[in-house]
Amino acid sequence: MEPQVGSILEGKVTTITKFGAFVALEGGRSGLVHISEIANTFVNDVHDFLQEGQTVKVLVLSTENGKINLSIKKTQPQERPAPRTPRPAGGPAAPRPAAQPRTNFARAPQQPLPPSGDQSFEDKLKQFLSSSEGKMADLNRSIDGKRGGGRRRR
Repeated sequence: MEPQVGSILEGKVTTITKFGAFVALEGGRSGLVHISEIANTFVNDVHDFLQEGQTVKVLVLSTENGKINLSIKKTQPQERPAPRTPRPAGGPAAPRPAAQPRTNFARAPQQPLPPSGDQSFEDKLKQFLSSSEGKMADLNRSIDGKRGGGRRRR
């Protein structure tokens, strides 16, 4: 009888490989628990979590072409991350945001933006494209000067 997808079964670990573990199920069937389905934490070595002959509860993930894919971690309760505690006074300061690069581009004065409620999406998009094209033109002019974009001498 084929195990039903989503059912939780009990089985014995028969073989451990570098990519997971094979588990013998009832009815003489066996399935694979991939290394990514062993624990809720990072698994570098399967031997750290399982031993041959160990009885485990597994969830049937899929059954395709006679192969049964199993999960141990989905039978275990999900661990919630610990709540963050506020930083004590005198502790390390929060990291500062990265400084913005300074540019020496001469830019045309931009028109002040009207309140966003007065503009349609298309108007906002046109304004963004216009200011973006201006900035790109300034940037390209600056880069061309630094690359030596002039004529080559023979």
